[in-house]
Amino acid sequence: MKRTGGLRLPRRISERVDSIKPSGIRKFFDLVMGRPDVISLGVGEPDFPVPWRIRDEMIYSLEKGITSYTSNHGLPELREEIARYYKKFGVRYVDPNNIIITTGVSEGIDLALRALINPGDAVLIPEPAYVSYKPLTILAGGEAVTIPTTPDFKPSYELLARFAKRCDPKAIVINYPNNPTGVSYSKKELEEIADLAIEFDLVIISDEIYAELTYSGKHVSIASLNGMEERTVILNGFSKAFAMTGLRVGYAIAPPDIAEAMLKIHQYCMLCAPITSQIGALEALRGCEEELDNIRAEYMRRRNFFVKRLSNIFEIRKPDGAFYAFPKIEGYGLSSEEFTERLLMDKGVAVVPGNAFGDCGEGYIRCAYAVTMEKLKEAVDRIEDFVKNL
Repeated sequence: MKRTGGLRLPRRISERVDSIKPSGIRKFFDLVMGRPDVISLGVGEPDFPVPWRIRDEMIYSLEKGITSYTSNHGLPELREEIARYYKKFGVRYVDPNNIIITTGVSEGIDLALRALINPGDAVLIPEPAYVSYKPLTILAGGEAVTIPTTPDFKPSYELLARFAKRCDPKAIVINYPNNPTGVSYSKKELEEIADLAIEFDLVIISDEIYAELTYSGKHVSIASLNGMEERTVILNGFSKAFAMTGLRVGYAIAPPDIAEAMLKIHQYCMLCAPITSQIGALEALRGCEEELDNIRAEYMRRRNFFVKRLSNIFEIRKPDGAFYAFPKIEGYGLSSEEFTERLLMDKGVAVVPGNAFGDCGEGYIRCAYAVTMEKLKEAVDRIEDFVKNL
């Protein structure tokens, strides 16, 4: 039988998907793959190995042949441990039944947005922000309302309210310590966001993946504030603090109705997080406090060195946590993308243009100091030399 008619390729892809730009972070990750001469400060991945205790538990579980599915919720003992663990961040009581073990925080963000958003619902996203918040809002059918926070990178009540009055939002996404700026929020600043959430009846999606990497004082979860537990979805995981990036295990803590909706999506799109990774995560919470303290101390040492050196070249804010610096590179006659591309080609140092994290990030670059001190010193020397020659 003869078939006629050609493919209509432009119409095969969803318009919603087609409208989304590829990740600006992954673009630079792909550029440096296989180039040993390049020092990459581009991808936010710890350079530490997974603590041995965690690896040992996972290896032992594999030797015993534990490779099955878990429940959709995740291992009961891991959820119980997370419920206890989050008391350190001020959340007094967490029901393990309202915890879902996810394949990294990225899945948790997707689940939360899809569980909450009806077509056209607005979501407030203070920027600069992690690259997935806006695209995942769009994929869920929502309207991403981005809010520029430069130059202090903090969303005040007045700023948020001004945008909220325009769009009747359903939710707000916050992330602290922040990727890409390293900025965190005081309890007073969190109270302002909480006041806004109550006034406009918002759900708060709180990405706290860098909570353990808070350098001064203790991380305070916004869910611990009065009236916030019932309207906050907490997202956290093991990729950053415990260097378990490739093991893909995170968790969501949500109010019962939202947790139930998120679990329904999780059942169909992911089923469960890998059991081996969940076993490792359980050991991370039970036995790796000393390793975590050492990792945090080393990041602080790198931050202090890196920011001190960069402050001689750029205007830069000292990060409160995570492992990112976000220097301002305006004044050199180059856009953020031109600066990063030339720095990579001329000096072999990979960073990410600030506009990958929102339009207000133009004029900045993100540098991840999750590399050895030796590489960090060499990278700063190269950046300094690059700027001198501009």
